[in-house]
Amino acid sequence: MTVIQSLPPTIGISPERVIVLDTLRRQRNVADYTGDDVDESTAQQCISEAERLIEDVASWRKSRRPDLVPQKRQ
Repeated sequence: MTVIQSLPPTIGISPERVIVLDTLRRQRNVADYTGDDVDESTAQQCISEAERLIEDVASWRKSRRPDLVPQKRQ
Protein backbone atom coordinates (compact mmCIF):
# COMPACT_ATOMS: atom_id res chain seq x y z
CA MET A 1 0.00 0.00 0.00
CA THR A 2 2.81 2.44 0.86
CA VAL A 3 4.58 1.80 -2.42
CA ILE A 4 1.40 2.44 -4.40
CA GLN A 5 0.69 5.63 -2.48
CA SER A 6 4.24 6.87 -3.09
CA LEU A 7 3.91 6.70 -6.89
CA PRO A 8 2.41 10.16 -7.54
CA PRO A 9 5.22 12.10 -5.83
CA THR A 10 7.97 9.78 -7.05
CA ILE A 11 7.16 9.01 -10.69
CA GLY A 12 4.17 11.27 -11.20
CA ILE A 13 1.33 8.88 -11.91
CA SER A 14 -2.15 10.29 -11.44
CA PRO A 15 -4.15 9.88 -8.23
CA GLU A 16 -6.83 8.13 -10.33
CA ARG A 17 -4.34 5.39 -11.22
CA VAL A 18 -3.41 5.04 -7.57
CA ILE A 19 -7.07 4.36 -6.81
CA VAL A 20 -7.17 1.64 -9.48
CA LEU A 21 -3.91 0.04 -8.30
CA ASP A 22 -5.00 0.16 -4.67
CA THR A 23 -8.37 -1.38 -5.52
CA LEU A 24 -6.63 -4.24 -7.31
CA ARG A 25 -4.25 -4.66 -4.36
CA ARG A 26 -7.17 -4.88 -1.94
CA GLN A 27 -8.94 -7.45 -4.14
CA ARG A 28 -5.78 -9.54 -4.20
CA ASN A 29 -5.50 -9.35 -0.41
CA VAL A 30 -9.10 -10.49 0.02
CA ALA A 31 -8.47 -13.41 -2.33
CA ASP A 32 -5.30 -14.30 -0.39
CA TYR A 33 -7.13 -14.35 2.95
CA THR A 34 -10.36 -16.00 1.83
CA GLY A 35 -9.00 -18.39 -0.77
CA ASP A 36 -11.59 -17.16 -3.26
CA ASP A 37 -10.73 -17.13 -6.93
CA VAL A 38 -10.18 -13.85 -8.76
CA ASP A 39 -12.42 -13.48 -11.79
CA GLU A 40 -10.83 -13.41 -15.24
CA SER A 41 -11.54 -9.74 -15.98
CA THR A 42 -9.97 -8.62 -12.69
CA ALA A 43 -6.93 -10.78 -13.34
CA GLN A 44 -6.56 -9.32 -16.85
CA GLN A 45 -6.94 -5.78 -15.51
CA CYS A 46 -4.28 -6.49 -12.90
CA ILE A 47 -1.88 -7.78 -15.56
CA SER A 48 -2.55 -4.77 -17.80
CA GLU A 49 -2.03 -2.30 -14.97
CA ALA A 50 1.16 -4.06 -13.87
CA GLU A 51 2.56 -3.94 -17.42
CA ARG A 52 1.63 -0.27 -17.71
CA LEU A 53 3.28 0.50 -14.37
CA ILE A 54 6.46 -1.32 -15.42
CA GLU A 55 6.57 0.82 -18.57
CA ASP A 56 5.98 4.00 -16.56
CA VAL A 57 8.75 3.19 -14.08
CA ALA A 58 11.15 2.29 -16.90
CA SER A 59 10.37 5.56 -18.66
CA TRP A 60 10.81 7.56 -15.46
CA ARG A 61 14.07 5.80 -14.72
CA LYS A 62 15.38 6.42 -18.23
CA SER A 63 14.55 10.14 -18.11
CA ARG A 64 15.31 10.90 -14.45
CA ARG A 65 17.91 8.33 -13.47
CA PRO A 66 19.73 7.17 -16.60
CA ASP A 67 22.56 6.03 -14.33
CA LEU A 68 20.25 3.18 -13.23
CA VAL A 69 19.52 2.00 -16.77
CA PRO A 70 21.69 -0.96 -17.79
CA GLN A 71 23.87 -0.15 -20.76
CA LYS A 72 23.67 -2.44 -23.76
CA ARG A 73 26.84 -4.32 -24.54
CA GLN A 74 28.35 -3.73 -27.94
